[in-house]
This record gives sequence, C-alpha cells and structure tokens, in this order.
Amino acid sequence: MNKIINVLKSKKNLSVEKFINIALYDKEFGYYMKRNPFGEEGDFITSPLISKLFSEMIAVWCIAFWEHLKKPKKIFIVELGPGDASLCSDLLDSFKKFENFYKSLEIRLLEKSPKLREKQKENVKNKKVKWINSIEEINSGPIIFLGNEFFDSLPIKQFCKKKDTLFERHVTLTKDKKKLKFFYKKANKKIVKNLTDPNLIKYSKFLEYPSVAIKYLKKITKKINKYDGALLSFDYGYTKNKIHNYTLQSVNKHKYSNIFTDPGNSDITHLVNYELFLNILKKNGLKINKVVTQNHFLQRLGIMKRADILSKKITFKEKINMFYRLKRLLHHEEMGSLFKVLLALKKNNNFSLGFK
Repeated sequence: MNKIINVLKSKKNLSVEKFINIALYDKEFGYYMKRNPFGEEGDFITSPLISKLFSEMIAVWCIAFWEHLKKPKKIFIVELGPGDASLCSDLLDSFKKFENFYKSLEIRLLEKSPKLREKQKENVKNKKVKWINSIEEINSGPIIFLGNEFFDSLPIKQFCKKKDTLFERHVTLTKDKKKLKFFYKKANKKIVKNLTDPNLIKYSKFLEYPSVAIKYLKKITKKINKYDGALLSFDYGYTKNKIHNYTLQSVNKHKYSNIFTDPGNSDITHLVNYELFLNILKKNGLKINKVVTQNHFLQRLGIMKRADILSKKITFKEKINMFYRLKRLLHHEEMGSLFKVLLALKKNNNFSLGFK
C-alpha cells in the first residue's frame, strides 16, 4: 500500500491499468513478484493443483495436435505464466510415456516473477525446459502456446461512457492521503482511437479493455502464422458482451476482498471478454474454433473414462478424493462452466479435438 500511496503523492493519479500493474508486477512491491500465491496455503488454487487428470488431458491434447501436424521433428510448448510449474511437471510425467513425442519436445516457460521462477526451478528439473522473458525469444516451431489463468491476471483499462464521451477510470488518494479511491477523467484521444473493437464503445456504457492481453495476442498470432502451432488457453470469462462489464475483483486467502484493502498482498483479476479476443485473433489471421466450457473440453478429451480406469486401481478413500476433485473441475457451479477454453490455429488447420 505504501508504494502506491507514495506514487500517488507524486503523480496524483494512476489509470486502473497502471494501478494493477504496480499491485501485481512491481519488482519489489508486486503481489506476483514476491510470493507463491498458489495452493491451499496461498490465495487461490488452479486446475493442475486440483487434479493431475487436468494435466493428463492437456498432455493428450498436445500429443494429438503433434500427430495432426504429421509428427514434426521439433515442437515447442510455451507455457504462459506457469505459476508454480505444477502443470509443466505433470505434463512432463505424461510426455515421457510417449518416446517419439518426448524426443521432439522443447518447453519454454514465460515468467517475469523471480520468486515464481525459483519455485518453478524447484519443481521442474529437466533439460528440455528453459525460461524465457518474452515471446520474441521463440524463433522456430511449430509452437503450442498454453495459458491457464494467464490472461485474466493481466492489467486492464476501465472506461465509462457518458453521452458520447468516454471517460477512463483512475485511482487517486482521499483528502487525508491515507486511502485510495476511484475517479473518472476524460479518456485520452489516442487511447480512444486505438480501441481495437469500436462496437465495444457503441454498445457498452461500461467497458473493460485488456490492452496488455491484446499485445500478447498479437505477438502470439505472429509466431503461429510464421511457425505454425496453436494457442490453447483456459480462463474465467464470458462469451457475449454485456451492458455493464465490471468484472474486476480481488482475492485473498481464497475469499473475495476489497481491491483497495491490501494491494500488493492480494490477487487482482478479471473476466476475459472472449468475444473481443476472438475478434482480435481473427483480424490477425488465425482460425478460431468456438469457445467451450472447461467441462465440455475435458469431457471430450475423456477425463471421466480415464478416472474410471484409475478408480479400479486405488482405494475407496482415494476414489472419493479423486471424484471430489473432478467435481471441482467439471461442475457448472464450480470451474466447469465458469472457465472457458479457447483454441486459435492457422487458417488451414482443421484440428478440433475437445471443441466439437
């Protein structure tokens, strides 16, 4: 909090995007830069930590995609924001069972947090895995970009439309200079001009705009168009624009919290606007299968059949635990419907496993 208050004392206000960026990614103060927030003892839990079956299904998908590409001698998997590397570790365990695929495999982990890199290097010790600072470092392919709760963790801009004028949401100090509050000021003309989808402004009174995510999407599409491959991502999100799109939220110890209560020590996230993502990916030349729920994707990959096979080899207590965890992944009131899955490919690629 002190870092943000000190910045605001000199700058007077920050856009919501800059506020989130400091709260999450400041080198000393940022939430992701100084801790491992994942797991029961952290602030939230992700699908790979809930059940290894999630990672197994992703491994099956990756191998099937490689086979669809006629088994190239080299294939890269780039995990975007790999967290504590649980997904990467589980994927490697599965990949080792498929000798030819494993020989072809190179994994790159895109991670900006030194603290999380330390954790990842503890969890993954494999010569096939290297860390990168930017997508530009990938110069061959094909490439599978994997993202699990990556895009919903990136900073966003927020706008409000009054009559025909767009105002951007900012953060400033209260009069006593001890607390934070929101306020709006007229949006910069350059920002308004650069909004990728004009329909967002036309039909919405309140708008969240993921400018950082859009930059990543454009870099990813360039690599896929040049080297072939795919983007497969899992995030909380919605598929149709709403009149009011306020989805920004803060989480601490697995509970929702006030975004201003403890910035730097709480996660800040939002829902992904998949309609906007699809428009951007299409405009940049990629083919998009329909966005599906996590339940749909995992069921199509055969997660229940795999669970039934495993259930014959484990104790009753272990079986109860396994199916309880599966419920968390698949049930519509938990992650099954709230999480959406996106697949983007080169235009001539008709691969659709998990999406029909």
